[in-house]
Amino acid sequence: MSGTNSPEAVKKLLENMQSDLRALSLECKKKFPPVKEAAESGIIKVKTIAARNTEILAALKENSSEVVQPFLMGCGTKEPKITQLCLAAIQRLMSHEVVSEAIVLCFRLHFTKDNITNNTAAATVRQVVTVVFERMVAEDERHRDVVEQPVLVQGNSNRRSVSTLKPCAKDAYMLFQDLCQLVNADAPYWLVGMTEMTRTFGLELLESVLNDFPQVFLQVTECEIFLSLLVKFLDADKPQWLRAVAVESIHRLCVQPQLLRSFCQSYDMKQHSTKVFRDIVNALGSFIQSLFLVPPTGNPATTNQAGSNNSGGPVSAPANSGMLGIGGGVTLLPAFEYRGTWIPILTVTVQGSAKATYLEMLDKVEPPTIPEGYAMSVAFHCLLDLVRGITSMIEGELGEVETEFQTTTTEAVSSPTQSSEQQELQSTSDQMDKAIVSRAVWEEMVNACWCGLLAALSLLLDASTDEAATENILKAELTMAALCGRLGLVTSRDAFITAICKGSLPPHYALTVLNTTTAATLPNKSYSIQGQSVMMISPSSESHQQVVAVGQPLAVQPQGTVMLTSKNIQCMRTLLNLAHCHGAVLGTSWQLVLATLQHLVWILGLKPSSGGALKPGRAVEGPSTVLTTAVMTDLPVISNILSRLFESSQYLDDVSLHHLINALCSLSLEAMDMAYGNNKEPSLFAVAKLLETGLVNMHRIEILWRPLTGHLLEVCQHPNSRMREWGAEALTSLIKAGLTFNHDPPLSQNQRLQLLLLNPLKEMSSVNHPDIRLKQLECVLQILQSQGDSLGPGWPLVLGVMGAIRNDQGESLIRTAFQCLQLVVTDFLPTMPCTCLQIVVDVAGSFGLHNQELNISLTSIGLLWNISDYFFQRGETIEKELNNEEAAQQKQAEEKGVVLNRPFHPAPPFDCLWLCLYAKLGELCVDPRPAVRKSAGQTLFSTIGAHGTLLQHSTWHTVIWKVLFHLLDRVRESSTTADKEKIESGGGNILIHHSRDTAEKQWAETWVLTLAGVARIFNTRRYLLQPLGDFSRAWDVLLDHIQSAALSKNNEVSLAALKSFQEILQIVTPVRDSDKPETPPAVHVPVPVLLGSISGPGLNRPFVRTDSIGERLGRYSSSEPPIVTDELEDLNLWWAAWNTWYRVGSESTKPPITFDKLTFIPSQPFLTALIQIFPALYQHIKTGFNMDDLQKLGVILHSAVSVPISSDASPFILPSYTEAVLTSLQEAVLTALDVLQKAICIGPENMQIMYPAIFDQLLAFVEFSCKPPQYGQLETKHIANAKYNQAEWVALNYVPFAERSLEVVVDLYQKTACHKAVVNEKVLQNIIKTLRVPLSLKYSCPSESTWKLAVSSLLKVLSIGLPVARQHASSGKFDSMWPELANTFEDFLFTKSIPPDNLSIQEFQRNESIDVEVVQLISTEILPYANFIPKEFVGQIMTMLNKGSIHSQSSSFTEAEIDIRLREEFSKMCFETLLQFSFSNKVTTPQEGYISRMALSVLLKRSQDVLHRYIEDERLSGKCPLPRQQVTEIIFVLKAVSTLIDSLKKTQPENGKCLETQLF
Repeated sequence: MSGTNSPEAVKKLLENMQSDLRALSLECKKKFPPVKEAAESGIIKVKTIAARNTEILAALKENSSEVVQPFLMGCGTKEPKITQLCLAAIQRLMSHEVVSEAIVLCFRLHFTKDNITNNTAAATVRQVVTVVFERMVAEDERHRDVVEQPVLVQGNSNRRSVSTLKPCAKDAYMLFQDLCQLVNADAPYWLVGMTEMTRTFGLELLESVLNDFPQVFLQVTECEIFLSLLVKFLDADKPQWLRAVAVESIHRLCVQPQLLRSFCQSYDMKQHSTKVFRDIVNALGSFIQSLFLVPPTGNPATTNQAGSNNSGGPVSAPANSGMLGIGGGVTLLPAFEYRGTWIPILTVTVQGSAKATYLEMLDKVEPPTIPEGYAMSVAFHCLLDLVRGITSMIEGELGEVETEFQTTTTEAVSSPTQSSEQQELQSTSDQMDKAIVSRAVWEEMVNACWCGLLAALSLLLDASTDEAATENILKAELTMAALCGRLGLVTSRDAFITAICKGSLPPHYALTVLNTTTAATLPNKSYSIQGQSVMMISPSSESHQQVVAVGQPLAVQPQGTVMLTSKNIQCMRTLLNLAHCHGAVLGTSWQLVLATLQHLVWILGLKPSSGGALKPGRAVEGPSTVLTTAVMTDLPVISNILSRLFESSQYLDDVSLHHLINALCSLSLEAMDMAYGNNKEPSLFAVAKLLETGLVNMHRIEILWRPLTGHLLEVCQHPNSRMREWGAEALTSLIKAGLTFNHDPPLSQNQRLQLLLLNPLKEMSSVNHPDIRLKQLECVLQILQSQGDSLGPGWPLVLGVMGAIRNDQGESLIRTAFQCLQLVVTDFLPTMPCTCLQIVVDVAGSFGLHNQELNISLTSIGLLWNISDYFFQRGETIEKELNNEEAAQQKQAEEKGVVLNRPFHPAPPFDCLWLCLYAKLGELCVDPRPAVRKSAGQTLFSTIGAHGTLLQHSTWHTVIWKVLFHLLDRVRESSTTADKEKIESGGGNILIHHSRDTAEKQWAETWVLTLAGVARIFNTRRYLLQPLGDFSRAWDVLLDHIQSAALSKNNEVSLAALKSFQEILQIVTPVRDSDKPETPPAVHVPVPVLLGSISGPGLNRPFVRTDSIGERLGRYSSSEPPIVTDELEDLNLWWAAWNTWYRVGSESTKPPITFDKLTFIPSQPFLTALIQIFPALYQHIKTGFNMDDLQKLGVILHSAVSVPISSDASPFILPSYTEAVLTSLQEAVLTALDVLQKAICIGPENMQIMYPAIFDQLLAFVEFSCKPPQYGQLETKHIANAKYNQAEWVALNYVPFAERSLEVVVDLYQKTACHKAVVNEKVLQNIIKTLRVPLSLKYSCPSESTWKLAVSSLLKVLSIGLPVARQHASSGKFDSMWPELANTFEDFLFTKSIPPDNLSIQEFQRNESIDVEVVQLISTEILPYANFIPKEFVGQIMTMLNKGSIHSQSSSFTEAEIDIRLREEFSKMCFETLLQFSFSNKVTTPQEGYISRMALSVLLKRSQDVLHRYIEDERLSGKCPLPRQQVTEIIFVLKAVSTLIDSLKKTQPENGKCLETQLF
């Protein structure tokens, strides 16, 4: 403008004006005088203005109407020459903006028939319109500093000029308003007189105004009328050229996002205003749809309003019109094709600029011909530019706001002073307000346009046959989706994403996510545009796209195959691109994206590989996937992009990441549902991608760990094996990666995270599928190998996994778990917290109990031994650590007010650890498998033996009661209830020894082992156990166990029980461990006081009162147990032992009531062991041992000796029958009595009353020589008749035992004959009575030695006993003995038994000499003391001697026999004895005389009988000589008589007298 304002220019203007006015005046002088006058007054006016005003131009503008009037009048003459002159002048004035109502004129001139006038007028009008608006802008500039009243016009209420406007603005407003009116064929308000106006010209003017003065329209509302009008021109009923021009106009708007924004702000966001921006977009959408739906017939130009002739012929649109034959090849033109309508795509403009081809032809009178596809192409570009413009503008502004906001907030945070802070806060809040306003605009813009855009773009995407066009459409959809996402407009975002997803999949693909989601977000899938309903177009199936892949749909029941076109793949890449670049704004629509990708991946046959990446793989079932080479080369790229997509999740914020994870999880749930009930290949996309996402987000794994692993755990439980296998693969990979990842802070300092990572591993234990558990355990093994040293607080979880393996879960699982455990025990015990050691013990114990694999059980027991060794070596460290831990827990418990609860509680923690170990081994000691029991038992007792000294003294109480006795109880119960069925083999080819071929026998071994172990501990640890408060109770319990074992019907157990019994009784002073101090410091222990003779409960024992054990214990430190010197305390223990012994003895030897093959009879070794215990036991109880006890003992000894032996054992126990040897049992019995007898001997006086009982016992044994004892009703056989290997019972040879007993009797009697008890209790009589049996049997005795021993014993006993008897003659204590003795002599000397036939003469003579010895005893020990002996007895003796003195004769004897068997020596001895006592010349007492008389009368009587018989026999025999012995006898008698007569001469006469008479 500066050129027109310079003084020279103004001067020239004035000159020109004057010359123009002059020329006008001249032209009109003749024809038009009024014009001439006006021209002249105009000249004067111009001169006046020039002279009066400094600002000439301004003055001219103010008086413009007067200055321009002459020229307007000149134009009105319609004379061409004058009109041209005027127009030129007006144009010149316009260049200086001097305007008034000249416009109307120019318009009218524009429509004259003259072309020159026409064109000049048109140019003038254009310039006029521009000038009007420029004036307004200038006016605004001038008044800018003045405070404005609001200029905005309210709505559409007033179409007239508004008084508030300034002059130029008023002109501009009126002009624009009238242009709109005229174009719409309405009457103008301001340009009065305007009658005609072509629409094209009007539109051109409007467009130029809008283009050149957009900022004006920001303040003006009338524009909405124009815009609404413009939109209407796109209607299908408008001519084709008009629609084309309208589209071009709209394109011009679409490339100016700021303008669109202004529309939106000024109209769409106002309450009562037309939604201009929305209408524009929707109009474009319906325009595009109409082009497809209403195919034009012939050339569109024929429907021209002007009705001019059609310059081109009709063009049809055949389906193949896109194909142009060029050089024989076929080229595909870019085009849209939809339902048979084919529309080519023309290159219209460069992207982002609007080229108005037809707008510029508006000066043409005839409408031009519009090529096919032009309108579509322009509309297409409109859409693309619209999207591009809006998105780049909004995103740019969004970015600015965000950066500003960030900087201000950081500044605000870091600002130091108070005041600046407030300023900052102020500015921040301003920015917030500004941002809120902007956001409202952005959201309105997107909300206004998205429906229309989406409708149009979806349709175009479906119709596009050109890759570039498709790419552009997809890009537009992608940018819109991303923008909606950024603005948080979920519905619209999801709609765009759904469109891309649908494009990626084959037509009509049944993907519920897309269908349901769209249905939910877009009601009826249609949008109303200007009252018309626009349907959302689904992809059509008859696509002319190239098929690039054929695959199976991902469905429960796949029906046939589906095809993917190159466009599907293109859409898929867009989808990947969207997810990759805009993942942060996808939110819930991840679900759509991932679901679609999953289906595509499935159709393309991509399968997951390690780490979760997808690789091309064979389809497992159904027709294999068919892929073209193009796609084959694409697949690795797609797979790569897929992986990169999930890798980029590490850049998402936490919320977006959660959206991604949730989407993957729900996708995976769907895949799981689909895979139920069949074992087809499942879709593993989601699981693989969860793994991938987890791996790349390790740095913030905490936020996604729970949902991630929670879902994978569900997958692990899926019945489909492939599915769960991948679930486990993903889960274990994540756990391993999590543990190896370099976290900050490191895991060692972040225990919570470590436990969080390990927890899912533990959770996997609840899955029952063995394949999953195997994966879990392999993972544990790998973790141990790589991270074992640093597991720390994670140990309980890891150990828990091993311990969770159950017995029924198969050998391989157990084996793998056990491998882990072995690794732990060998390598990691020192690295784990001591609190975990107990878990290790539990787990090792649980493997011992698994019965799948015996070796594992046995090895685990070995591990327990290794663990105990470790405890022992590291005892101090472990104890310290556990105590600290305990203290901490105790404190916590107190704070919470709860009681600390752990097993074996009162014991200190380290001891509890030991107790847990013992308890575990204890459980294994009662395992059903004998090998395990044996191994566990040995380990348990070895451990307690080797390491028990580490325990606190008080803990022993628990060991005894909770571990050992508990174990004994269980073993006893199992043993007594065990099955007696025979077990054929031990599995496989293992043969079982007959001693272990039933469960009962196998349990017997366990019982033996356990009992022996407990007894050994009682023995070796007596010094520890005895000071415990309830040792005596424990002792009783142990004795009870020994008793029940000893009485069990199993020889092995019962014998072992006695061995244990022996072991605990042989303790005189407890043996101390080498590692204990030699002797503790001497301690004064109070000696207990004996209280009179109070008898203790139940027993006749002296009862003792002592201070309590607890008090005594209190005086010593717990580590140093006191020496127990309290013998009386001990005494009760020994008596308890005696009672047990008695019960075992009496029960075991008591004969059963009935017998059969299965009757249990105790074995000889058992009985021997039982009896052998007594001597040791007796040593401790002898002081209180009384007659009752002795009798109890006697019963047991008697019964024990009576027990027979089974025939199959006899060869081992019995010597050959002929050897006179005692069995060990018999030895033991005699030893027991011997011990007793010796004790009585040296014991106090009051013990000697026991002698008779001992004699009784021994004599009972002596009787066995002739009458073996009976064992109940059992039939026994002689050993010679018993068959080995049959269940028969053999009676023992009791002779040696009886004879030995007899020797003991004699021996004992020699020592004790004079004892009062022995005298009083008639022991001698009993001995004689007992001996009478073998003596009377004589040759009938089982063994010859018996009666010989009996005779010699009798002689010995009598030699000692008779003097005693004589001594006590007066007391009458021996009265009953004499007849017994007489009978014994009688039975022996005149026995009824016949000597055996094979007896030799020497033998007979030796036997005779024994008889002679007896007679000698009578003559030396009895008859001399006749005055102390009862008369009856002496009479009996005399009769006996009489009988003996005469040869007994029997006619049955042969001569030879008689020779041998006549006991000549014996008869002689008898006779001599009679003779001797007949003339005893030293008669001092009447008694002695009486003996002589008696002897004499007997003798004479005898002689008389012999003589009589001889005479009788001789007479009868006639000439035959008499037997030799009779002759010998008569000779002997006659000699005796002569001897008698000789001796009579020597005797005193008075005696002789009576004897003589008798003789004669």
